[in-house]
Amino acid sequence: MTTLHSDPDSIYDVLGIGFGPSNLALAIALHEQGATPDAGGGFRVGFLERQARFGWHRGMLIDDATMQVSFLKDLVTMRDPTSDFSFLCYLRERGRLVDFLNQKTLFPLRIEFHDYFEWAAARVEHLVDYGSDVVSVKPVTEQGEVRWFDVVSRDPAAPEVTTVRRTRALCVASGLEPHLPPGAVRSERTWHTSELLPRVEQLRGSGAPVRRAVVLGAGQSAAEAVDYLHRSFPEAEICSVFAKYGYTPADDSPFANRIFDPEAVDLFHRAPAEVKRSLHDYHRSTNYSVVDMELIESLSHTMYREKVQGRQRLRMMNVSRIREVADDPEGMRVTVEFLPTGEREVLDCDLIVYATGYRPRGLGDHLGDIDKLCLRDEEDQLRVGRDHRVETAANVRAEIYLQGGTEHTHGLTSTLLSTTAVRAGEICSSLLADRARAAGSRG
Repeated sequence: MTTLHSDPDSIYDVLGIGFGPSNLALAIALHEQGATPDAGGGFRVGFLERQARFGWHRGMLIDDATMQVSFLKDLVTMRDPTSDFSFLCYLRERGRLVDFLNQKTLFPLRIEFHDYFEWAAARVEHLVDYGSDVVSVKPVTEQGEVRWFDVVSRDPAAPEVTTVRRTRALCVASGLEPHLPPGAVRSERTWHTSELLPRVEQLRGSGAPVRRAVVLGAGQSAAEAVDYLHRSFPEAEICSVFAKYGYTPADDSPFANRIFDPEAVDLFHRAPAEVKRSLHDYHRSTNYSVVDMELIESLSHTMYREKVQGRQRLRMMNVSRIREVADDPEGMRVTVEFLPTGEREVLDCDLIVYATGYRPRGLGDHLGDIDKLCLRDEEDQLRVGRDHRVETAANVRAEIYLQGGTEHTHGLTSTLLSTTAVRAGEICSSLLADRARAAGSRG
């Protein structure tokens, strides 16, 4: 094992862990404030990303899927409408500004918005070290105070070499990880929706027959997977299994959408715990286990058309749960229970897709001992300030900021794109203010 240490005299002002849209937005905000990756160049910034290049939910970039938020909620516009990192500036550079405006829509194709992210990421790639998987973060103590963090990373392609970088602050945006039900195991024929496109391409390329596929889940990803599999395997039966009576439409009405306003974060953060829980429960339907009405209607029309034609390939197994999955050399068998009667049906299938969502990674999951430095509330949740900074023990001077995993303090927008630009601006301002105060105290 070889360990490379950065120069201890060239300490980073902030290191970002993860480089999805949230930390990309922060990188842009800091870049626009003159941040640099170099020692001695003012405010020193770096970002560490496990992937070899920028990528955001690549497994679900279905060709005709659209964004569920307005293009104006891009990486910068809500923070600074004049920034040249906006989606509109991207369109102008790509030569599609007029064409996009002629579409009369606020919701771009998902593949187009991903290309926008890649375009923006390329402009700040000097701040990012790709192929850097953070394996631990170690507190560095001087005179009884934790003043820095040593961030240990390695390249997945060369795991025998680790690199240590020292920083005054961290901004953790390690994203969400796919969630599977207890007992479910991924395999060549058992997937999570996060890997849908490459798995389908691989399966189609192999020529292996798909006679029946089962999709578990009732949210947007589930409905998109059902639709995509139905189109990709025109001879297969696609069974959608979920406990509801039907897909629930997303509540994107103007008043409900106020839960995503920047001002709503202020109110939520100050609210008592019981009010926070109520708001979360009231407005889950704006984001969780809901489906765009247009897709619901399209799937319904498909089912009816197939009934008329006498060959029904799209099958909605509602008010049902998967009770057992048997996978052996003879194939996969899924036992589905119809909940009102307890009646069970065994399906021979070639493919199971779990559209069962994502879960945030905890600080202690991959950052080691720094989790012990953080303060928690009476429900054992991290205490996080309005500026997205984790509250820490009194002897900790190094800072930890979170982008994600803060629904309990900042509301539903914690992991969503809706306030990404605003949140990045708030963290940027807090970081720069801290640095200015530190410089003033030294002077």
